[in-house]
Formats: sequence, C-alpha cells, structure tokens
Amino acid sequence: MKNKFIIILILFFKSVISTAVFAIEDFDFNIDEIQISNNGELIKGLKRGTVTSNSEQTMITADSFEYNKSTNILNAQGNVVVKDVSKNFIIKSNDITYFKNIDKIFSKGPTNGLISAKYDISSKNIDLDVRLNTIKSNNVTTIIDENFTEYKVDKFEYSINEKIFKGINITIQTNLNKPRNEREFYFFKNGIFDLANKEFSASETKIYVKKNIFDNSENDPRIYGVSSDKKKNKTTLNKASFTSCKLNDNCPPWNINAKKIIHDKEKKQIIYDDAVIKIYDFPVFYFPKFFHPDPSVDRQSGFLQPTLNNSNILGTSLMLPYFQVVSDNKDLTFKPIQFDGGMNMIQNEYRQKNKFSSFIGDFGYKKGYNSQSTGYKKKKIAHFFGKYDLDLNFDKFKKSKLNFNFQKVTNDTYLKVFESNLLNIDEKILPEDQNQLFSELNLSLNHTKYNFYGGIRAYESLDKKDSDRFQYSLPYYKFSKNFLRSSLGNFNFNSSGENNYKDTNSIRSKVINDVNFTSKNFYFQNGIVNRFNINLKNPNFVGKNDPDYKSSPQTELVSLFNFESNLPLIKKDKKFTNYLNPKISLRYNPTKMKESAEQEKLINTKNIFLMNRLGLNETLEEGESVTLGIDYKKENINNINKYFEFNLATIFRNEESKKIPQSSAIYEKQSNLFGSTNYNFSEKISFNYDFALDNDYSKFEYNSVGSNFSLGDFNTQITFLEKYGKMGSTNTIDNSTSLKFDEDKYIKFNTRRNRKIGLTEYYDLVYEYKNDCLTAGIKYKKSYYQDRDLKPEENLIFSITLFPITQYDQKIDKKMYSN
Repeated sequence: MKNKFIIILILFFKSVISTAVFAIEDFDFNIDEIQISNNGELIKGLKRGTVTSNSEQTMITADSFEYNKSTNILNAQGNVVVKDVSKNFIIKSNDITYFKNIDKIFSKGPTNGLISAKYDISSKNIDLDVRLNTIKSNNVTTIIDENFTEYKVDKFEYSINEKIFKGINITIQTNLNKPRNEREFYFFKNGIFDLANKEFSASETKIYVKKNIFDNSENDPRIYGVSSDKKKNKTTLNKASFTSCKLNDNCPPWNINAKKIIHDKEKKQIIYDDAVIKIYDFPVFYFPKFFHPDPSVDRQSGFLQPTLNNSNILGTSLMLPYFQVVSDNKDLTFKPIQFDGGMNMIQNEYRQKNKFSSFIGDFGYKKGYNSQSTGYKKKKIAHFFGKYDLDLNFDKFKKSKLNFNFQKVTNDTYLKVFESNLLNIDEKILPEDQNQLFSELNLSLNHTKYNFYGGIRAYESLDKKDSDRFQYSLPYYKFSKNFLRSSLGNFNFNSSGENNYKDTNSIRSKVINDVNFTSKNFYFQNGIVNRFNINLKNPNFVGKNDPDYKSSPQTELVSLFNFESNLPLIKKDKKFTNYLNPKISLRYNPTKMKESAEQEKLINTKNIFLMNRLGLNETLEEGESVTLGIDYKKENINNINKYFEFNLATIFRNEESKKIPQSSAIYEKQSNLFGSTNYNFSEKISFNYDFALDNDYSKFEYNSVGSNFSLGDFNTQITFLEKYGKMGSTNTIDNSTSLKFDEDKYIKFNTRRNRKIGLTEYYDLVYEYKNDCLTAGIKYKKSYYQDRDLKPEENLIFSITLFPITQYDQKIDKKMYSN
C-alpha cells in the first residue's frame, strides 16, 4: 500500500512538471517532459523544448537537455539552436554545452552560426564567450558575409562588439555570385582585421586580382608581399612583387619588385617605391617611384605607360605620356617624345564626349627636323588630325548624323617617318594611306523609306607635285530608295552626284540616276532557275578644262537588260556530294557607253555574272553579249572542309567594243576564258588557281596561284601573280612561312619578289618568344625603295613587350651584327 502511494505521488509530480514552465535559479525550462534526480541536482529535459537564461538574453532550443545544478553546466543535444537577440548571434550544432559560471558556450562537432545577420559561419568545436561577446575556433572555418565574400581560416577569434577578427592562414574569395574569372583571392599567413573600420594588419600576403582585369583570361595578375596593412584608404604591401603572368612552378617571365606597393583607394592609384622590373629574375629597369591608376579606374590624371620605340629615320625614342582629366566629359593626353639624337617633339591628344556629340583631336609639333638617314632638314614639322561626330536626333529618321574629319601634315613623308606606333595616334583619326590625307564634312540620314549621304571632301596626295596634289568634291551626295515591291520583283532608285575640282583649274560635275529592277526567281518544270534585271541609267555631265567632260551639259539615257538562267544539279554517292551548275546570261544594251578603255578593271569567275561586272558608275557595258559558265563542286560527305571546286566562264558578243576597259579582256567578240579551281585536300593542305586564257587559247594572260600547307607547327603560304598582254604587266611571288618550335617560341618569314624587274621588294624575318604576359623577339627588316628623305633600309630590331605595362623596340647597330 505504501509503494502504491509513492508511485501515485511520482506520477502526480511528473504530470505537473510536464505541463508547466520549470524555473531553477539561472535557467528557465520550457520543456514538455523533465526528469529530476540526485536530490534535485540533476535535471534532464527528455523532449524538445527551450531553456532560457535568467537574463532572458540567451535562448537554447534542443531535442534534449541535461543540467547539473551543482556545477551550473547545461548540455543540449540534437538540433541545438542557441540564440541571443541582444548580442545578435545564432549558433547551431548537435551538441552544445553552456558553462554558466564562466558564461561560455562550447559546441562539439560540426557547427553553423549567423553573427550580426552578416556573417554565416561553418566550423566545428566553437567557443562562444557570452560575457565578452567573442567567438573562436581552433578548427578550419568558412565564413561568408552579406557581400558574397568567403573567408576560410585554420584558426580564428572574432569579437562581436568590437568587430575585430583574428585568424591564421586566412584565404579570402570575393564575388562568389559571379564567374570565377571575375573573383579576387587573398591569402594572409595571419592577421588582425578591424571589420568596423575596414582596416587590417597581416604578415605574409598574396593577392590574386581578377583574371580578366587586363582583358586576357590567360593572365593570373597577382601581388605578393612579406607583410601588409590597411589604414583608412591606403593598403600597403611591404617588400612586394607584382606580375600579370600565368601561374607556374617557375619564376614569372616578368615582375616588378618594390620596397612598397601602396593602393590609395581615395586617389585610386597604385604607387611603387624603389621599383625594379625584372625579366626572368634579371633586373632591367629601376624606378625610384612611379604610380598608375588602379584597375577600377576608367579615367584619372597621371602618367601613363611609357613607350620605348625605334624609327628607321629618327632612331630610338622615349614617349612619357601624361593623362589629364579636364572634366567629366573632357580629357587630354600630353605625349612628349625624346629622341636619342637630341630631338624633342610635343604631341597632344584631346577628347570630348557630350550627350549627342564627340570630338577627338591629335596635334604634334617639332621645331627643326633632321633625317638621320639622308640629312634632309626642315625648319618645322607638325600634324593635326581631328574627328567630330554629332547625333542630330531628327525625329523622323532612324539615324541622323553630322561628321567632320580633318587631316593635315607639313611634310610629305611625315606619315612614313613618324610611324603610327611611334606617334601613338588613335586609329579613328589616323590616315589609312601614308600617301594621302582626307578631310570631309558629311551628313548621313537613314529613313525607313530612303537613305541619304552627302557633304564635301578634300584629298591631298602627298606623292604628287603641288599643282596636282589636291582634289575636292564640293559637294557630293548619294540617295537610295526601294520604291516598289511586287510579286514580280523589286524596284530600286539610286542617285549620286558631285562637283570635282582637281589639277589646279579642272572642274567636272556629274549627276547619275539609276533605276534598277530585279525579278524574283521563277522556275521551269525541268528545274531551270530564271531571273532578269533591268538597269536604266541617266548620267548628266559638264566640265571645265577636263579631258573627258565637255563644257556644255551632256545628258544621256542608257539601259542594260539581262536575263539569266541556271540548272542546279546534284548527285550523291556513299562518299561524295557532287554539284553541277551550268549558267547562261543574255545581255543587251541598245545605247552607247562612255569611253572607259583605260580604266583598270579585272574580270574573273567570281564577278563575271554580276549585273555591273565592270564596276562602272558613269556608264553601262555596251552591246549584246552571251555569258556562258559552269560551276562544279565535289564535297566529302563526312568532312565539308575537303572538297574540289572548278569554275569556267567566257563571253561572246556580237561585235568588238573599244570603249570597254581593255584590262578586263571582255571587249573582243570572244573574251578570254576565265577559270578558277580550289582544292582543299584537308584542313592542312589547300590549293587555289585563277587563270585567264586568251581568246585563241594560245597563252595565259592571267595566272594567280595560291597554296597553303600546314604540318604540325609548320605553315607556309605561297602566292604567285602574273599578268600579261591586255590584262596588265605584273609578275610577283609572295611567301609567308612560320614555324612554331613549342608553345612559346616561333619564327616567321615574309618576302615578296618582283620577277618583272628582278628585285626583292622586302624581307621580314621574325623570331619571337611569346607567352601570356611577355613577348620578346628579333626582327630583321630590309626594304628596297627610296622616297625623298627616306632611303632603303636594313634593320635588326630587338623588341620586347611586358603585358600590360610597356613595349620596347631597339634597333641594333649594324656594326654589331655585320662582323
């Protein structure tokens, strides 16, 4: 009876404890089931619940608890979550022990946490000091912050209040939410980091910058330092080294060693103290101090990359450019050049970008010029190149722009003497031809229904005498419109005109109107494909002191009718697909054409069936003619790069025409026989041959042979061109050969032989060592022409490029390699 009473009493207390909050001194227990033993010293929570410290700051939720009242130690197990709202942290683990007397929490095994709602921690065996508000671990830990930056450490301690982080073997990776080549990596042997003020002090430091920061994914730009620190806006690496070269087990091809490398975040500059540039660990340049903008900067005032260069005429030179930001939309580059002969040159480039317009201009000036090669002298030399673009934003046009270009030099051989790489001129404004300057003001309008282009332009030929060197178009225009689309085909209207002034007092004016009709293809039942074209041309001319244009206005109406048929055939077998396409074109022009016999025009199998195969603008090919041709192609079914192709075409006309360009070889009753063949044996071997056989089939008047052969790392291309008789007088052979010795080294050879005069025009021989960040080579160049203050040259040039910091070319004295 007594035992039954005790059992009933125990069940009664158990029921009370299971349904109430149980408070014992330092902790409040809110658990479904609690077991008390050892005279109330040992308390166990048997089902999931929450234990809160008496300060109501720290809450622990777990599957089970065990609390020793005498030691004041609480152990929680199973999906444990420790949360402190005031101190803003959450810790998660499967085994956590809270030493209340010392106010410390220890986790056992894998542990996750969230600190200050910013730092997501993955670690194990974490030590959390609730009183000091610190967290630490002697195990490998990963921390990811709110900016997707990952920290990995072997050992760390973090003060939540002071936001001070200490660690050993710290690896930092930025931009986890972006592709790997857009991330940056940092390594610190050990360091102390003030996360609140974003400052730190660390020992051995390695910084790996974004791989694509220099637009080369093969680079691994990086900075190593013995130690580093950051205070306010300045990060300093001591006894540091920088290179952009790919990572490997050997020393990098080049690097910059400096006593200090400082990144000034406020000025956005990287500053080097006592810097030495080394190539394969051999020192080659020393700079007491220099700086450049950091990679995040688009525009910043300061010195730019220096350029060492070499000119055949002027010798070695050094350009030390300075970039000046004038305002948000304006900047200037001052580019002084010092030559080894004592000559100095000043060059300036100005740029301005507005909302709807832009301008770029380059001006260079030198007082006193002396050619080292010929002794030619001039008091001053200068250039000015400019380009202005204005977007007019006319409402009814898709595009409406006004453009102005200007080019001027004081010396006829200026562009040859001061080569483009020497002057470092923007390609947008640099003349394309070293013998011709071009200036223009033009208006461009693009409408949904028509297009218009017009303006004024001037040409200056630098290789002609003063009286004949200038040519002007004042004004010129081009207009085009598709004015009718029908089920039969399309009509197009084109109009162009210009007033042309040349040779001092010669003037010619012309307006040419064209109406073109191109039919859609129509088919016969036997598979023949047909189409026809009509071209109506209305040329209008007037001239003054011009050998071709009369002084009284001339108006003509000429026309050309063309009917074309072809029968495409195809045959397949197990290995090849065969294509055969016989073609015929019937042409008729009932009008006379303008005299064009002296114009240089080339006909071949690629253009012989075009409507305007002679490329004439002022007139149309006269007479009646029949063009016959056949195309054949045999293609490997399994590899379309292996094929044989052969084309033939010729023209028959009712009578000879002396006005058709003689060089075209189509003015006689029967034209030359034009042919071409292409034979791709494989991806490595190919052969092409274009020819023209005269109309009595006795001799070839045109031969063009090209071949390409590749075997492993060896490649050679040979081109032979020969013109005889009415098609011209040319005989040249070109060769380009390259051999790659390994991944980094190769040799190239280029030459052209003029067989007509028995003279080699040039030799270019280049041996080059090249990897992702360094290019070094020896270049041998020999030219055989002379032009005023230029003379034939033979040069041996050493060239080196350290990407992306500088390029240097040095001519080797002929005496050094002639002995």
